[in-house]
Amino acid sequence: MTKNRIITMSKEEIKRSEILRMAEEKRIKQKEGAKRIGISTRHFRRLIKRYREQGPEGIISGHRGKPSNNRLSEEKKKKILNKLNTDYEDFGPTLASEKLWERDGIKVSKETVRQMMIQEGLHNPKVRQVEDPHPMRERMKHRGELVQIDGSPHNWLEERAGRACLLVFIDDATSEILAAKFAPTESYFAYASLFKTYFQQHGIPEALYSDRSGIFRVNHKNVTASDAQTEYERAMKELGVEVLYASSPQAKGRVERANQTLQDRLVKEMRLEGICDYEQANEFLPGYLVKHNHRFAVKPRSPIDRHEPLRPENDLDLIFTKRQTRILSKNLEFQYERVIYQVQSDRPIYALMKRKVTICENEKGEITVLLNQKPLQFKRFYKQPKQNPVASSKEIERRSHKPAKDHPWRTYGQRINGQPVHVAD
Repeated sequence: MTKNRIITMSKEEIKRSEILRMAEEKRIKQKEGAKRIGISTRHFRRLIKRYREQGPEGIISGHRGKPSNNRLSEEKKKKILNKLNTDYEDFGPTLASEKLWERDGIKVSKETVRQMMIQEGLHNPKVRQVEDPHPMRERMKHRGELVQIDGSPHNWLEERAGRACLLVFIDDATSEILAAKFAPTESYFAYASLFKTYFQQHGIPEALYSDRSGIFRVNHKNVTASDAQTEYERAMKELGVEVLYASSPQAKGRVERANQTLQDRLVKEMRLEGICDYEQANEFLPGYLVKHNHRFAVKPRSPIDRHEPLRPENDLDLIFTKRQTRILSKNLEFQYERVIYQVQSDRPIYALMKRKVTICENEKGEITVLLNQKPLQFKRFYKQPKQNPVASSKEIERRSHKPAKDHPWRTYGQRINGQPVHVAD
C-alpha cells in the first residue's frame, strides 16, 4: 500500500473496520463480530481475510463509482420515456408503473418511474406539510359493522362530458368499496338507487356513517316533531340500520381518501378505455372496483361478516320513497301536489273517513297510498288551475303610483332649522 494515501470511507465501513481490527487482535470472537455487523460468520471470515491483505481499504465496496449492474438499458429507458410523455403524461409514478406493466408489458419499479418523471418535468415531488395531528380511530373489527358513505362531485370524464357526482360506500374494517355509482347530483333518490343495489348484493349493515348534509340530517334548529327526520333517516329506521354523522371531513377519512384515489386513478382508467358518457362509466365501474379492492382493501380483524340478509318484509322499492300524510275527507278524498285523489274501497265510508293515510312517492312520481302499511286503491282527479283575477283600472293605477321626487316621504327625518331638506336623486 502507498503510504500517506487518503481513502474515503462511510460511517458503516469505519464501524466494520474497527470490529474487524478487534477480531484480528483476538479481543472479540468472530461469531460476536459477525453478530455486531449483522452478517453471517462465513462472510465475516471473508472480510477478515480481505482486511489482512489490504488493510482498511479492503473494506470499501468495489462497486463504488461504477454504474449499477441492474441499471436500465438505453433502449428500455427510451421506450419508457416515450410512453410517459404520450400516454401517461399526468399519471402519478405508482399508477404509471402499474400501467406500463399491464398495458405495455414493461416491468419497472415505481421509484425508477418517479425519478424519470422528475427529470422529465412530468412530476413534482410533494413537499410534506406540517399539520396538526388528528386523533386516530381504530378500524372496526367486522366487515359490515360500519359503512362510510359520501358523494364526490367532479369532472370524472374531463372534457368528454359534464360534471357528475360519484356516490361511494366503503367498509370501515377493510377499506373495500362495497358499492359506487355515478349520478347527476347528490340526492336522496340517487342514494336510494345505490342502497337497493348494495343491500341486495351484500345485505344490511349495522351502521352507516355520513356527513351532515341535508340529505341525511335535518340541520334547521326550529323544526316540528313531524319534520325532525329526513327520508334517509326514516328509511334506515325501518331497516334497523343505525345512522351516525361525522363532525368533520377528517372523521370519515377513509371514504375521503378513497375519493381522492378515485379522482386520480379512475379518471385516467376511463380515459384509457375511451369512456365518453356516464352510462358507459356505470357499466365500467363494477369491473374496476374488483381491481381497486384487490389493490387497496385489507383483511378485517375478524372473519365474521355483520351484514344481515334482507327479510321478506323489506320492500326496498316502497321503503325508499318520499312520504307525507293526509287525512281522508268524508268523501274519502285527499289532495296531493294540486291533484285530488279519491280512495276506492268496498268498506263502509264511515270506516275510512277522517283516517290518516301515508302517501309514498317514488323517483318516477308514481304514488302509493297506505293505510296501516296496506295499500289502498284510488282514483285520480286533476285539479283545474285557477284563472288569473280580473284587475280594475283603479287597482292598476294604485300599483303603478310612485311618490314624487320632492315628496316629504323621501326626506323624512332630514331637517335643518326645522325645515325639511330636499335630497336630490
